[in-house]
Amino acid sequence: MRIAIANGSFSAKLVAAALAAVMVVASAGWADAKPRKQKSAQAHSQSKKAKATADRSDENTGPGWKTGSSAIIVDGNTGKVLYEDNADALRHPASVTKVMTLYLLFEQLEAGRLKLDSEMVVSARAASQSPSKLNVRAGSTIDVEDAIKAIVTRSANDVAVVIAETVGGTEERFADMMTRKAHALGMSRTNFENANGLPNPRQVTTARDLSILGRAIQERFPRQYKYFSTRSFTYKGETIGNHNRLLGRIEGVDGIKTGYTRASGFNLLTSVHRDDRYIIGVVLGGSSASSRDARMASLIANNYNRAYAGNRIAPKVTETASNDEDATPAAVVAARPAAPSYPIAPLPAPQRLAYAGADPVVTASIPPRGPAPGSAEPIKPVAVKTVSIQRPVTAPVPAPSFTPGNGTLGFIGSNGSPVAAADIPAQRAAPLQAPQVNAAPIPTAATSQPARPIRTASAGPVALPASSFEPAARAAEPPRASTESPAQTRHSGWGIQIGAFGAEKEARAKLDVAQAKAKSLLSQADGFTEKVSKGSTDLYRARFAGLDEKGAKEACRLLQRNDFACMIFRN
Repeated sequence: MRIAIANGSFSAKLVAAALAAVMVVASAGWADAKPRKQKSAQAHSQSKKAKATADRSDENTGPGWKTGSSAIIVDGNTGKVLYEDNADALRHPASVTKVMTLYLLFEQLEAGRLKLDSEMVVSARAASQSPSKLNVRAGSTIDVEDAIKAIVTRSANDVAVVIAETVGGTEERFADMMTRKAHALGMSRTNFENANGLPNPRQVTTARDLSILGRAIQERFPRQYKYFSTRSFTYKGETIGNHNRLLGRIEGVDGIKTGYTRASGFNLLTSVHRDDRYIIGVVLGGSSASSRDARMASLIANNYNRAYAGNRIAPKVTETASNDEDATPAAVVAARPAAPSYPIAPLPAPQRLAYAGADPVVTASIPPRGPAPGSAEPIKPVAVKTVSIQRPVTAPVPAPSFTPGNGTLGFIGSNGSPVAAADIPAQRAAPLQAPQVNAAPIPTAATSQPARPIRTASAGPVALPASSFEPAARAAEPPRASTESPAQTRHSGWGIQIGAFGAEKEARAKLDVAQAKAKSLLSQADGFTEKVSKGSTDLYRARFAGLDEKGAKEACRLLQRNDFACMIFRN
């Protein structure tokens, strides 16, 4: 009995131990299950995040994108490479693309297909481009000169597409034109897919190819190239600064273009002219704008003195011949409204000239001037008699008269509206005086314009006031900022200057903005532009005159608080 109990007790203990072991194992399994589930969730989340990061990276830096740095310095006078680093490695040009966009636009200007004041239509596709942009509205227009300056300063992507669609019809066709032009110039490894440089893995170039483009555009278009030195640009009251920070910081730098996307890094194409030396520099793939600029400055400093100082001995960059299918299409510009036509008064019938008397007639027999042929007689001088001939005098010419009311108008006003003969001031309808010989110009108080000479068939110039030929309404026009040289007009008192600009239009716009900012001080000031020449470059100073010393200083202080450059001077 005791044995059975003992055996039963032993069996019970054995079963209990087994159950305890099972519980421990089970609990250990449950304890491990939760961490494994958490680790699995974390791994899935990390994998998803990595895939998203990879997807974003593929947009600019994944497979197919050409990343890395490269650089080159070329002597423009000799064509010799002074420095290179991965100069033939494929890279993405980013906004340096727009140099080729302007190259094709300059061709249109040179061929006469476009003019600087031609208006280009903004499409919805152009207006929808990503920044940076000028924010031109679909359906509006922008003239060619403003488009050039918007590209150079703001690097406007929307304006680049406007140019592409104007010149090529579509951006795709324009990109093909850009690629063909690149290959014709010798840029053999360059391919363009768009006009503005926005990310595209197939839009590639090299540092060496861009150095060719930098030389070609200024050698082919020296007049238009000056736009690349534009420091600021005013558009619809907004002043836009140039992204190229080396302009004005390094002596001799005269352009030309910066660029940046995530795939390309920070790019810069630079030209330097100084002391008869001329170099082209390219830096691609910079890690930041400041590091890119610092590398370019260092490359210029280390290689500039090695460049040839003298006239260019290398041939200009030339294009290879293209076939007919590559011909440039005609540019499409906005149609201008037709000018209204008005009936014009007929010219008066020609007047017969009355002479005071018949011209004296003098005839004479002139002996031969030399000896007979074959004679040994010496040549003798022959006296010649000078005879005075009376100058004919013209009779007074009556002024033409117009009869209003019969469908013939007497005058066309400055605003295009007709003015009847009866409405013309009396002094203008008075008959003209008899012409005078060598008459001095007649001054007039109504206008500061010089008298215009009128020449008849038989008399000397007769000076009439310039105002005699202008409509009466012209005197009522409001004063506008004038363009003048110091020798033309002298201003009294104190004045201020708010900058010097590459175009008169830009200087006038700056005057308007400054007058609006300092209306209380400049409302009565005389705003004007003044043309000056700096070497081969024309600049237009934007100035206000007619101020006293205190007013000039206060105006300058107010404008400087509004980010204007301002300088005080005394006339």
